[in-house]
Amino acid sequence: MTGSARSSGGLDDRRKRLLFRCWHRGTREMDLILGRFADATIAGLSDQELGELERLIEVPDPDLYAALTGDRVLPAEYATALFDRVRAFRAVDPNA
Repeated sequence: MTGSARSSGGLDDRRKRLLFRCWHRGTREMDLILGRFADATIAGLSDQELGELERLIEVPDPDLYAALTGDRVLPAEYATALFDRVRAFRAVDPNA
Protein backbone atom coordinates (compact mmCIF):
# COMPACT_ATOMS: atom_id res chain seq x y z
CA MET A 1 0.00 0.00 0.00
CA THR A 2 1.36 3.36 -0.97
CA GLY A 3 -1.17 5.63 0.69
CA SER A 4 -4.69 6.13 1.83
CA ALA A 5 -7.31 3.73 0.57
CA ARG A 6 -10.00 6.05 1.89
CA SER A 7 -11.40 8.98 -0.02
CA SER A 8 -11.48 12.28 1.81
CA GLY A 9 -14.79 13.05 0.12
CA GLY A 10 -17.51 13.80 2.62
CA LEU A 11 -15.05 14.70 5.39
CA ASP A 12 -14.90 18.15 6.93
CA ASP A 13 -11.70 20.17 6.47
CA ARG A 14 -10.30 19.25 9.89
CA ARG A 15 -10.63 15.54 9.19
CA LYS A 16 -9.20 15.93 5.68
CA ARG A 17 -6.12 17.67 7.10
CA LEU A 18 -5.65 15.00 9.76
CA LEU A 19 -6.06 12.17 7.27
CA PHE A 20 -3.42 13.75 5.04
CA ARG A 21 -1.04 14.40 7.94
CA CYS A 22 -1.38 10.83 9.21
CA TRP A 23 -0.34 9.53 5.79
CA HIS A 24 2.53 12.03 5.41
CA ARG A 25 4.55 11.66 8.60
CA GLY A 26 8.07 11.51 7.28
CA THR A 27 8.83 7.87 8.03
CA ARG A 28 7.11 5.11 6.14
CA GLU A 29 6.46 3.03 9.26
CA MET A 30 4.52 5.85 10.90
CA ASP A 31 2.69 6.63 7.64
CA LEU A 32 1.42 3.08 7.61
CA ILE A 33 0.49 2.93 11.28
CA LEU A 34 -1.22 6.30 11.62
CA GLY A 35 -2.50 6.39 8.05
CA ARG A 36 -4.27 3.07 8.33
CA PHE A 37 -5.67 4.03 11.72
CA ALA A 38 -6.97 7.29 10.28
CA ASP A 39 -8.45 5.52 7.25
CA ALA A 40 -10.41 3.23 9.54
CA THR A 41 -11.52 5.73 12.19
CA ILE A 42 -11.34 9.36 11.06
CA ALA A 43 -15.01 9.73 10.15
CA GLY A 44 -16.18 8.56 13.56
CA LEU A 45 -13.76 10.38 15.87
CA SER A 46 -15.29 12.87 18.30
CA ASP A 47 -14.03 16.46 18.55
CA GLN A 48 -12.07 15.49 21.66
CA GLU A 49 -10.48 12.53 19.89
CA LEU A 50 -9.61 14.72 16.90
CA GLY A 51 -7.82 17.07 19.29
CA GLU A 52 -5.96 14.14 20.84
CA LEU A 53 -4.91 12.94 17.39
CA GLU A 54 -3.77 16.45 16.42
CA ARG A 55 -1.56 16.55 19.54
CA LEU A 56 -0.34 12.98 19.06
CA ILE A 57 0.89 13.59 15.54
CA GLU A 58 3.08 16.41 16.84
CA VAL A 59 5.22 13.82 18.67
CA PRO A 60 8.40 13.15 16.64
CA ASP A 61 8.24 9.91 14.66
CA PRO A 62 11.08 8.12 16.50
CA ASP A 63 9.51 8.84 19.89
CA LEU A 64 6.00 7.90 18.83
CA TYR A 65 7.16 4.72 17.10
CA ALA A 66 9.15 3.71 20.18
CA ALA A 67 6.08 4.26 22.36
CA LEU A 68 3.87 2.25 20.00
CA THR A 69 6.31 -0.65 20.03
CA GLY A 70 6.74 -0.52 23.79
CA ASP A 71 10.38 0.58 23.72
CA ARG A 72 9.65 3.93 25.36
CA VAL A 73 6.98 5.41 27.60
CA LEU A 74 5.03 8.23 26.05
CA PRO A 75 4.79 11.44 28.11
CA ALA A 76 1.52 11.54 30.08
CA GLU A 77 0.05 14.40 28.04
CA TYR A 78 0.04 12.14 24.95
CA ALA A 79 -0.79 8.83 26.63
CA THR A 80 -4.52 9.12 26.04
CA ALA A 81 -7.24 6.60 25.29
CA LEU A 82 -6.75 7.48 21.62
CA PHE A 83 -3.07 6.50 21.81
CA ASP A 84 -4.18 3.18 23.32
CA ARG A 85 -6.57 2.72 20.39
CA VAL A 86 -3.77 3.38 17.88
CA ARG A 87 -1.54 0.88 19.66
CA ALA A 88 -4.33 -1.72 19.82
CA PHE A 89 -5.18 -1.12 16.14
CA ARG A 90 -1.55 -1.71 15.20
CA ALA A 91 -1.50 -4.90 17.24
CA VAL A 92 -4.46 -6.38 15.36
CA ASP A 93 -3.42 -5.14 11.91
CA PRO A 94 -0.53 -7.38 10.80
CA ASN A 95 0.20 -5.01 7.92
CA ALA A 96 0.80 -2.01 10.20
